[in-house]
Amino acid sequence: MDRRAVASAIFIVVILSLLLWGVPKYKVYSRELNGKAQLKEAEWNKKIAIEEAIAEKEAAKLKAEAEIIRAGGIAEANEIIADSITESYIRYKFVEGLNDGNTEVIYVPTEANLPILEATRDFK
Repeated sequence: MDRRAVASAIFIVVILSLLLWGVPKYKVYSRELNGKAQLKEAEWNKKIAIEEAIAEKEAAKLKAEAEIIRAGGIAEANEIIADSITESYIRYKFVEGLNDGNTEVIYVPTEANLPILEATRDFK
């Protein structure tokens, strides 16, 4: 064998040895990098989930405050209406509805055989 063939054989053996040694090392290195990337992605997903939960919590608080303000306005309106409606006004609207012709009156029997609208007057 000539020197060139021996040198080529030695070169091939060295390359194969390096490959047999280096490929497993590269696989370990590649898996380590892949694991680090997955860990970073999981951390980002966690941060995103936390920020979304905080935003939902703040939105719920603001919606609750708006509902409280709305309920206060409704209560105030009901109080104004309750203070302004009198028994005579209710009777007037009742008679007006009777004269309209489109109204259906249902009498509910009571102990005194009076309509419920009239029955409350005796207790005052």
